Amino acid sequence: MPKYHIWTIGCQMNKAESERLGSYFEQLGYEPIATAEEADLVVLNSCVVRQSAENRVVNKLHNLKSLKRLRPNLTLAVTGCLVDADVAQLEKRFPQVDYFFKPGACPQWLKKAEPGQTLPRRPAPSTYVPIIQGCDNFCTFCIVPYRRGREKSRPAEEIVEEVKELVNRGTKEVTLLGQNVDSYGHDLPTQPDLADLLCELNGIDGLFRLRFLTNHPKDMSPKLIEAVASLDKVCEQLNLPVQSGSNEILKAMRRGYTVEDYRQLITEIRRKIPEVALSTDVLVGFPSETEPQFQQTVDLLSELKFDTVHVAAYSPRPGTISARKLEDNISPAEKRRRLSQIERLQESIATEINARLQDKTVEVLVEGERKGRWQGRTRGGKLVFFDDSNDCLGKLMNIRVEKTSPWSLQGRVEC
Repeated sequence: MPKYHIWTIGCQMNKAESERLGSYFEQLGYEPIATAEEADLVVLNSCVVRQSAENRVVNKLHNLKSLKRLRPNLTLAVTGCLVDADVAQLEKRFPQVDYFFKPGACPQWLKKAEPGQTLPRRPAPSTYVPIIQGCDNFCTFCIVPYRRGREKSRPAEEIVEEVKELVNRGTKEVTLLGQNVDSYGHDLPTQPDLADLLCELNGIDGLFRLRFLTNHPKDMSPKLIEAVASLDKVCEQLNLPVQSGSNEILKAMRRGYTVEDYRQLITEIRRKIPEVALSTDVLVGFPSETEPQFQQTVDLLSELKFDTVHVAAYSPRPGTISARKLEDNISPAEKRRRLSQIERLQESIATEINARLQDKTVEVLVEGERKGRWQGRTRGGKLVFFDDSNDCLGKLMNIRVEKTSPWSLQGRVEC
């Protein structure tokens, strides 16, 4: 039986697409294997949203070049955001690669997948479900619209049937994915929105929980906030990238909102959903970001106190507006300093927030084991570890929190 290996880096969308590619390969008669060295088919699912991610992809491709030389019959393919419209240039740069195909597409050298054929046959208790591809926002720093294209929503009825089938196969929780999930449905004939889709999915028997990401602050509607507040299966967790606390930087990024707009949105979300867990994304070292502008970001994070902050240093992405028009004039050392400062601040905030759960009971969906301990997440997305001799996979467990940290909780099963 031929063997396949998929190497994945990047966002949840990449992870979801790799999982579906694996299922498709298995139905074509391939067997998964953990390393590329023994595989007959190797697929790299790439990310280039940051220079560090692109470097890892390029290094991996260079490492595989010698393997391809030793085993010329090995099929090597690349998908993900490294693959742009200029495939000829990629073929010239990486001659060891047999096939390049666009993210989310079916490999063109194989037969077209039938509906449902790419669904995981043995899905995890928590599974990703892409609902919209691409992005129409064209933030000046972002490569995604150029690699994944304009927004294209999947029909709601198709998504509902897919989630039903995933539940039949064992899934207990789904996370709906999109580069801008709040834009879902605007391009469909009847223009359903994300709140409408959540209402439909909320009624599926056997489904325990619903999540969705990533949101865009300018596109999150009062109707969607109300859906999160009122639908019992929708988890009280939202990712809402702010990117900067400076209005001047937000304008240069073309984000489409002000700090005041963002603060008002957070206030409304917390009013409607008091127990909500909020996460955000921050980009430091954007071209010409001054120290006072960076301090505005620090002050905003200190004020709003997010459960999680994903922070990254700006790196110019060829083809984006900022790469074409703005000078990358913040030194790497200064970017690292700013990134480290926010990481230290967030560690302190997360320590404070998680400490409030000490001796509280939380509901955990068990997703698997790590180092002999069960692990799962609360409705707010907090990682929890506990011990139990029973098979807890896919179950909802009440866990009494005995120890907290900025990154996770530890507890025991409450009888």
